[in-house]
Amino acid sequence: MATPDFIRQIRATAGHQLLLLPGVSAVVFDDEGRVLLGRRADTGNWSIIGGIPEPGEQPAETAVREVYEETAVRCVAERVVLVQGLRKPVTYPNGDQCQYMDITFRCRAVGGEARVNDDESLEVGWFSVDALPELEEFGHFRIKQALTEGPAWFQPTIEQ
Repeated sequence: MATPDFIRQIRATAGHQLLLLPGVSAVVFDDEGRVLLGRRADTGNWSIIGGIPEPGEQPAETAVREVYEETAVRCVAERVVLVQGLRKPVTYPNGDQCQYMDITFRCRAVGGEARVNDDESLEVGWFSVDALPELEEFGHFRIKQALTEGPAWFQPTIEQ
């Protein structure tokens, strides 16, 4: 994911130290029930589409914006399927450390043709939920949650 300008400003004084950041993910389905995925340029891994909200931007707006920016697919956010703090910090190649609190939305594609639309993705495409590639952490879980009806909750492991 490209680093937003407001994060660059924070990094100018905070350096590479761990930042807790909001994240938004979009599990986008088409009319055939396939899910939209992108292969990330920074890691080379397949992932659902996501990003960081801009200051003042609502999470559902972030989901719709990120999907279009990365894939040229137009979508609508239908519902929240998961709110989850990621357990492990992410360390990017430049040394920046982040830990994300992610809001995952189930989205429906309403237009556009899936293609690489920015420099954050190497490939994008539609995949049958029965034939998904290996995904980044919690990717399969998020898709499974998006396929269920009603509220979805993540049960953390309780250490005793």
